[in-house]
Amino acid sequence: MPNRHASIEIGLNAVVVSVSEGVPQIVHVTDVESNALDNLPYGPFDPIHHRTFEIGLRTWVESQTALSLGYVEQLYTFGDRGRHRVSGDEGPHVVSVGYLALTRQTADSENTLARHKSAWRSWYDYFPWEDWRNGRPPVLDEEILPALEAWTLETPPAGEPPKPLSRRERVRMAFGLEVPNWDEERALERYELLYEAGLLREAKRDGRPAALARETLPFLGVAMRFDHRRVLATAISRLRGKLKYRPVIFELMPEVFTLTELQTSVEAISGRHLHKQNFRRLVENADLVEPTGATSTATGGRPAALFRFRHQLMSERPAPGLRVGGR
Repeated sequence: MPNRHASIEIGLNAVVVSVSEGVPQIVHVTDVESNALDNLPYGPFDPIHHRTFEIGLRTWVESQTALSLGYVEQLYTFGDRGRHRVSGDEGPHVVSVGYLALTRQTADSENTLARHKSAWRSWYDYFPWEDWRNGRPPVLDEEILPALEAWTLETPPAGEPPKPLSRRERVRMAFGLEVPNWDEERALERYELLYEAGLLREAKRDGRPAALARETLPFLGVAMRFDHRRVLATAISRLRGKLKYRPVIFELMPEVFTLTELQTSVEAISGRHLHKQNFRRLVENADLVEPTGATSTATGGRPAALFRFRHQLMSERPAPGLRVGGR
């Protein structure tokens, strides 16, 4: 065989998250090459112009969305062979470094994004089974669980590496069948099971046998380009977990807010409905907020007290989060 030298490029992906009117939203970018599939903001790392990965990421996000990012943290390195390749492709293998970014929407942000061919979109458009705020999502019983039940009865294809748990056990752990057993942090695990079972359009696009055998079944959620929906699932799992031990929710809140607005934002991210009095007790016990002395009449009802994040907490002790939901 002739000598072949592997060529690798480093890409940078950003999951830019905001909450608006109780909707957890991410920025997606329109790319004519992707046949109208949604993309996360992304671009190649340029070692000549980008001193660090994060500088490169912020540069790409600003050029594609006009957003100046605040809070940013690295998620994971996505390097699976096939994530950016098609059959016969001899181009470089792209390894992508994913980031989670939290921001607050401004009154003009929607128009600003539109001028840059990007927009906000609810992350539940991509993951409708993750939203339990109004009860158990119908798509679980109507489509997901019957299809997964059939998949657990199939014989795994020859050559598939053995796994420590059976398909049925993995489905049971990832998809808690009742609210108390639903762990919102397993969003990535659920996505990867659905991909493996061939229930996502990305799996058919990638030529996965399970998806090719299920042409008569609908595919779940809105598909994204490359493995961007997997990157988004990773970000959802990370942020939902982080809510419980760090005060990251305040990166998404305005400077002043009502406790109802805070609860609505926590519910939006976690995908869970929270009991009002229990939530307020959690906030009070964690000593996360302080009253401003002002009130809001925006809801049209009784004036609601306005609060702000108690920044002194960060210097007093490791700031806790809000232990809501599973685990």
